[in-house]
Amino acid sequence: MNSKLLRSLQVFVAVTDSGSMSVAARELHMTVSAISQQLRKLEQDIGLSLFNRNTRSLSLTEAGRIYYDTSKRMLDTAHVAQQQIESLQDNPSGKINIIAPEGFGGGLLSEPLRTLCEAFPKLSLSLTLTDEPKDIIASCADLVLCFAPVSDTNFSSLKLATWQRILCVSSSHPLASKTLITPEQLNEYTYISHRHIDTYTMEHKQHESYELDAQRIDVNSMQTLIQLTKDGVGYAVLPEPEIRHLLKSGEMKQLFCDWQLPDYTVYAVTPKRDLVPKKISAAITCLQELFEQI
Repeated sequence: MNSKLLRSLQVFVAVTDSGSMSVAARELHMTVSAISQQLRKLEQDIGLSLFNRNTRSLSLTEAGRIYYDTSKRMLDTAHVAQQQIESLQDNPSGKINIIAPEGFGGGLLSEPLRTLCEAFPKLSLSLTLTDEPKDIIASCADLVLCFAPVSDTNFSSLKLATWQRILCVSSSHPLASKTLITPEQLNEYTYISHRHIDTYTMEHKQHESYELDAQRIDVNSMQTLIQLTKDGVGYAVLPEPEIRHLLKSGEMKQLFCDWQLPDYTVYAVTPKRDLVPKKISAAITCLQELFEQI
């Protein structure tokens, strides 16, 4: 099928699903002007209006509703055909849409992405970083990195690695130079936490477990949580691989090293298919090998 037509249909479906050209533009990494041009061209080719437009919203015309159903079927057919073709190729090629936790933008994905680009010149990658809940189907993701397996039978979940969480503070924070004997001493200082992560319980072989006190500050971004901790705003539970360089440089200090916090596991989640495209297999293998070395 003509690639330009497929792109136009993709734009049309994205605008219809979101009800907004600006939202569709963000999802497709396009400008609103380019979205508008694609829709006008599509309507000119068809000879009918697809949308009822006003200053606040877009709604489908009767022709638009008919064309939407047809467009969805055509895009689904084209997607299946592309997957089947890619599964027959010796060298991975095509585009991989990846969604990963926002904290991975601090460097955890640098080596895997570099390795994939160098090993497979025909492969292109689109990376979305977010700590907000994401609809895997609506996002059209090929590969999602997350901290829990997906129970939906339409998806496959593969364990990539298990890493440590540790309690940290900036080296300039008063806690860094304080003699700490019991976790209760933390209560007089500011605890910063991630909004989408449950409370943490610290464990010790010789002491009763301790649940960290209610946070004074909560954020929805792991990178922001790391930065606030680094800036001395308070203490936080942080993923060790994402702050290892800060511990090594002395900018951060681990607290209560003899206490344990729950580990976390990273999973690769993909749509379940009869034929797994080689590009997806290559990406998962690369991530698994490099994550295991961290």
